Amino acid sequence: MAIMIDRHTGIQRQTEEQFGLECPYCSVYARMSPQSIPDFDDLVISRPKHVGLVYQCDACSAPVFLRFAIKQFNPDSVELYRNFIELERPKERFQFSYLPKDTEVLFRETLACYSNNNFSAFASMCRRAAASSFGHLGDRGKLRAFDEIIATQHIAEIGDDSFEPIKRVLFDAGEEEKLPILDRAQAGILLEVLKDMFYECFVRHGKLTRAIKVRRFFVTERNGDVKSSV
Repeated sequence: MAIMIDRHTGIQRQTEEQFGLECPYCSVYARMSPQSIPDFDDLVISRPKHVGLVYQCDACSAPVFLRFAIKQFNPDSVELYRNFIELERPKERFQFSYLPKDTEVLFRETLACYSNNNFSAFASMCRRAAASSFGHLGDRGKLRAFDEIIATQHIAEIGDDSFEPIKRVLFDAGEEEKLPILDRAQAGILLEVLKDMFYECFVRHGKLTRAIKVRRFFVTERNGDVKSSV
């Protein structure tokens, strides 16, 4: 699906397919309508490698900024590659209240790095957040965490080649300079794997423990009511 900036009619797509994204402001997956595009004549004169387009979220009317690479210049149009970079990404969410405090602080910074497309910093923060969590899981904490991510690999059917950088980031004890360089796809996989590891190791335990306490409380209260009525 080619995207064209036409000399006379502005932005055009070769199909009538609607364009949607998760809005970084309202977090709703909504249709995006073109709001501001570069002037065609200015593009022809300056011939940049990339252009910025502003879309409007149909759910909240906020402006959403996207950067496209230029594919080619034509006499009456400029063709853009269909892939783009979101300059502002939706904030990643997690149930932070179940994490140990130091792990929570590090993981919040980890998610901020990811949302800002700083993937090398993101990988470094993933390692720090994971390392901080191992001590809270007991003597076999690191081994338990490793078992969790291997289970995640099998469930998600992630190939060994794609998963190897994930294991290196989270479990290698080498220096920061030896961290693998991640692309966007690898960073996304790493994020989901780490979130799942934290969920299984902390959130699930916390929710289950809380639910059992609530059940026991009501059973105790009910038994007390029965005894007092006898």
